[in-house]
Amino acid sequence: MIPALEAGDRLNRLEFERRYAAMPRLKKAELIEGTVYMAAAVRFRHHAHPHALLLTWLSVYAATRSQLEVADNATVRLDLDNEPQPDIILRVKEEAGGRSRISEDDYIEGAPELIVEIAASTASDDLHQKFNLYRRHGVQEYLVWRVLDGEIDWFCLREGEYQRQIPDDRGRLSGDRFPGLVLDVPALLAGNLADVLASLPYPSPTPNHGLQ
Repeated sequence: MIPALEAGDRLNRLEFERRYAAMPRLKKAELIEGTVYMAAAVRFRHHAHPHALLLTWLSVYAATRSQLEVADNATVRLDLDNEPQPDIILRVKEEAGGRSRISEDDYIEGAPELIVEIAASTASDDLHQKFNLYRRHGVQEYLVWRVLDGEIDWFCLREGEYQRQIPDDRGRLSGDRFPGLVLDVPALLAGNLADVLASLPYPSPTPNHGLQ
């Protein structure tokens, strides 16, 4: 009999996957530095709705860029001690020069170019353990929405360290990797999705416009 997966278990990735697969009703579990983390029930304003807003923003950006893929809660294999399940990822396809790949059993292997996490506050693991994990594995951009703080942090990896992006005079953020991917933070915090999407260069002039 396969043991149940429980929060706090110390496992390697292979045993984590074996136990996770044996619990099909379990919606989200992650392996971070060899320790199992399991999500609590998802609240609407603190997680589900912010998640949907950012997922829509990235999906619209990727809609006319055929070399990009967006995923919601995809398992990412980073190494034998780490298998996170980020809230959202934006990846460049392998054939377009991306750093991650899709395995034969349909998991992401390697670091996606952009990871998004919805966090409660600065006390979240997303700004501590995951921050260091994603930096170490070369995730090029990392965006965290600290919902209770009303703040959004966008980090870009430069010379091995994450640097926080500074908003422009309109409060908008953008990163290094994806041309035209602009986030209107005041509009997002106000729940104004139309204005958030209006900051994107959509439709793109060509399906692959602007990415190297």
